[in-house]
Amino acid sequence: MTDNDNNEKFYTARGYEISTSENTLTPSMEDYIEMIYRLNQKNGYTRVNDLANRLNVQPPSVTNMMKKLHDNSLLKYEKYGVIHLTEKGKKIGKFLLDRHNVLKNFLTMLGLKKHIQKEVEQIEHHISWDTFLTINAFVNFLKENDQIIEQFNEYKNNKIKE
Repeated sequence: MTDNDNNEKFYTARGYEISTSENTLTPSMEDYIEMIYRLNQKNGYTRVNDLANRLNVQPPSVTNMMKKLHDNSLLKYEKYGVIHLTEKGKKIGKFLLDRHNVLKNFLTMLGLKKHIQKEVEQIEHHISWDTFLTINAFVNFLKENDQIIEQFNEYKNNKIKE
């Protein structure tokens, strides 16, 4: 144990979630906002059934979540109508989609091919803003320095064979 370990508080994953959960969105809320943002970008609007189909949930689950997100001033929704994000919701939706895409690019650059969508979903809800910014900077650095990706892939391929 290093000296730094003595000064840090350690929690279980759930403990960290609880200790930082004040005024934050749940992973499920984030998934809904991200998908509404995606669908609005594509179609200009979102309907409950479209959202249910894309997220593989039942329409009543979508309706319940719409009420929660509406109560948090993230969207405008009328029963049986279309769903529109508020300006606050659009800002969050854009961030969530950007975060998703950055993580997907990162894992792809690492050479991962299987279950990338699942991996991104598991990671994206549990990283801090600073971690996101650092990964984003690293992804952009790698895009500008292809030779590093090539060197890493060669290194990885040689280590896996050993």
